[in-house]
Amino acid sequence: MLIGEVAQRSGVSARMLRHYESLGLVRPSARSGSGYREYAAEDIRRIFHIESLRSLGLSLREIGRALEEPGFTPSALVGDLIRQTRDRIEAETELLTRLRRIDAADPAGWEDVLQVVALLQALGSTNADARQRAALSSADDVPVPVEALVEAALNETDANVAGALRWALARSADGGTGLLAEGLASPEAAVRERAVRTLAELPGGEATALLRQALTNPDGVVRGHAALALGARGEAEALPILIDVIVEGRNDSDAADALGVLADGTATADRIATELVDRLALATTDAPARGRLTQALAAVPGATAARALAELSHDEDRAVALTAGYLLRLRAAE
Repeated sequence: MLIGEVAQRSGVSARMLRHYESLGLVRPSARSGSGYREYAAEDIRRIFHIESLRSLGLSLREIGRALEEPGFTPSALVGDLIRQTRDRIEAETELLTRLRRIDAADPAGWEDVLQVVALLQALGSTNADARQRAALSSADDVPVPVEALVEAALNETDANVAGALRWALARSADGGTGLLAEGLASPEAAVRERAVRTLAELPGGEATALLRQALTNPDGVVRGHAALALGARGEAEALPILIDVIVEGRNDSDAADALGVLADGTATADRIATELVDRLALATTDAPARGRLTQALAAVPGATAARALAELSHDEDRAVALTAGYLLRLRAAE
């Protein structure tokens, strides 16, 4: 079979077949009387072997080894190919992400593109100051893509930079609530906490709805931050979790302040005072928690809270009694 026919049947160009021959990968078994290359069936099979190995990503040099060395084993080479392919996919995925973010910024010209690229690079910098400057960038004409801000916020460990990122998201048209919702379901506790803390600073109904959902999150830290944010927004659904936060001693002062915000009417204030007293009465509530619950009554107006403090001023726990008595005197002085 002459080279033209081989090229037509195999799909490998005559030029590439000659290149294979120059490398010693495949050699025509014979020459015609006119000097043309003639390929035998074994030559054709070898060409298909070469093409099959090329499809796996092997270089022509590696293919030569695979075909010529009797003791050659593919396992190590395949392992290398897997690692190389993963690295290439990661690099291509990173590039695709960067391009999508540049496109999302809707740049008007190349200067805008370069500015977005610089901001994205700064967000990924190892220098906290550079990351913070990028987050606080006031380049409203070419804003930092929201997706990049959310990713940075979910991975940021520096408190100052994290605050700047949350501020940037709060002032953006799209706070990235969908991506933050994914963060709430992250297997990493730190990422879940960053997600809920970011949502807590976002205005609007979408953020509030996600915070309500977070009240049932399996992670107690997430539930607590969600309740604090909702309590500050006057959402009564947060009440049971706020009391849990006080009992557990995590951000209990903030939780008490949130209860004060919720107690904006007589009925609500009475309900809050009743629930605090009920939790105080549980046998499972330890002494430090009872003290915190008593202190929380200070933020609750109304007669129910006052009566509860009066009763607690005679509590068997001296610390609770002293705290309740002090709070009663403060009320009387107001």
